[in-house]
Amino acid sequence: QVQLVESGGGLVQPGGSLRLSCAASGSIFSIYQMEWYRQAPGKQRELVAVITGSGHTNYANSVKGRFTISRDNAEKLVYLQMNSLKPEDTAVYYCHRYSSTDWGQGTQVTVAS
Repeated sequence: QVQLVESGGGLVQPGGSLRLSCAASGSIFSIYQMEWYRQAPGKQRELVAVITGSGHTNYANSVKGRFTISRDNAEKLVYLQMNSLKPEDTAVYYCHRYSSTDWGQGTQVTVAS
């Protein structure tokens, strides 16, 4: 079991930035691969970014160069720094631990002028 609480979403103008946070609890954290997903209305949930327990990262092509995933193992936190936001980034964003079936509530990101 893992518990995840996402925060930091909101309304932002195109070209703006947001930093999402995910607080994890319920198990040891540092060795696990952590992920950010997003789901836009009417679309499938999409894997956006991955960070391994050792800090290696990978990104969906749609966000590469704009988003950065990071982690603070001491505090059991995962971040998603989102820059140069576009309207198509609008979605509910979820953090996730690899192999887990548990999901948090997500945090809404709306990019609009």
